[in-house]
Amino acid sequence: MNLFQNKKKWNSFKMFLYVLPFIVLVLIFAYYPLYGWVYAFFDYKPPKPFSIHDFVGLKWFKSLVENPIKINQLLQVLKNTFAMSGITLATSWLPMIFAVFMNELRCVPFRKFVQTVTTLPNFISWVLVYSVAYSLFNSTGMANTLLQTLGITTEPILFLQSSEHVWLTMWLWLTWKNLGWSAIMYIAAISGIDDEMYQAAKVDGASRLQMIWYITIPSLLPTYFVLLMLNIANFLSNGMEQYYVFQNAFNKETIQVLDLYVYNTAMGSGSYSVSVAISMLKSVVSLILLFFANTMSKLIRGESFL
Repeated sequence: MNLFQNKKKWNSFKMFLYVLPFIVLVLIFAYYPLYGWVYAFFDYKPPKPFSIHDFVGLKWFKSLVENPIKINQLLQVLKNTFAMSGITLATSWLPMIFAVFMNELRCVPFRKFVQTVTTLPNFISWVLVYSVAYSLFNSTGMANTLLQTLGITTEPILFLQSSEHVWLTMWLWLTWKNLGWSAIMYIAAISGIDDEMYQAAKVDGASRLQMIWYITIPSLLPTYFVLLMLNIANFLSNGMEQYYVFQNAFNKETIQVLDLYVYNTAMGSGSYSVSVAISMLKSVVSLILLFFANTMSKLIRGESFL
């Protein structure tokens, strides 16, 4: 009995050693940076040492709502953030449908080709994505050259400089970049569906569309709801890279999301303490959304994802 218990403890210890590097990475990159929150309570002005700066308490948090200009600017940023996150959330089912479409392709070489082509953009940096967009849609790019050659327009259309439809164009670029990669999890979930269910459906005379509707999609819904709840928890986190490379003087008001606003506040105007205060509030709201999404998961699915 003691030998069995010792072996069990040793196996548990080995399992812990397997995950230990990842725990260390999480501590370093997710929890250690939280020390930087202390800057929100000081009048920090780089490059002076942090030790000589004055403690100001909640001054920077109050400054966010004391100035009408800042309030309007912050409201516009939140409007952009909610709009872009809302569009992404409303179309979060697209990767699932794309995975179903991929699964229905019977030509294996063509299926592999489509999957490769749609997955590769995920590994391209947003700088290169913008380079492609600039080559296609700048005033002398391929799109404008083609439109003027065909006589459709007489002057170039400023696709990238326009502030109209920014939310839609950003969503299109994001979807193009992430659709194939986001579908991988659903493709893996489809491969785990019991094939006997499909065989029984064929015996009952079900068509391919009926098998998709009554077997494939219901089997994918648990995975979809878990990912949906996680997206709700990250509602305020749009990321910065995409919007940073696409922003310019013409569309800055409509493209600036919360993450980009924090970066511009710190690096553009040098208000490091204010940017940390905004980032803190965003993290607190995201944590509240995470618990809200977990509660909704319990109510809807009967189980939590935490």
